[in-house]
Amino acid sequence: MKLLILDRDGVINEDSDAYIKSLDEWLPIPSSIAAIARLSRAGWTVAVATNQSGIARGYYDLATLESMHARLRELVAEQGGEVGLIVYCPHGPDDGCDCRKPKPGMLRQIAAHYGTELAGIWFVGDSSGDLQAALTVDCQPVLVKTGKGERTLAKALPPGTLVFDDLAAVADRLLS
Repeated sequence: MKLLILDRDGVINEDSDAYIKSLDEWLPIPSSIAAIARLSRAGWTVAVATNQSGIARGYYDLATLESMHARLRELVAEQGGEVGLIVYCPHGPDDGCDCRKPKPGMLRQIAAHYGTELAGIWFVGDSSGDLQAALTVDCQPVLVKTGKGERTLAKALPPGTLVFDDLAAVADRLLS
């Protein structure tokens, strides 16, 4: 199975330090939508693992989150692709869950869903938490410079982290 796991905010859509609280605030990165569709058409399964603590903080509800994900699926489908499993952590940073990145719970959930091992699977994110989650389960950490990526790049990266300008560049590499 050719599986790619993506963070959402900053990788697929524009990020905001004020949280993405509505469908109107969910602004896709056009090249990322195209990249997911290209990968899907080429036989890749593209799954998403996203921290969504705005739910715990009361900034938006599950219906709003689901509308964002429905829009993502719709945009990718318009280009002939498909988004695989989307998992999210609705908890706040102090809730003590095992799913909030940098903990690996969501990545393990994706692996269980697809009945696959995580070793070597690329996990693409824009934050240190994404990279740490990848390392915990032996995924290949991949940093994109979109979203918080440039800020993350200014810090020490885990050894072996691959760095790309954006998700389109990741797709170019995987499809070459």
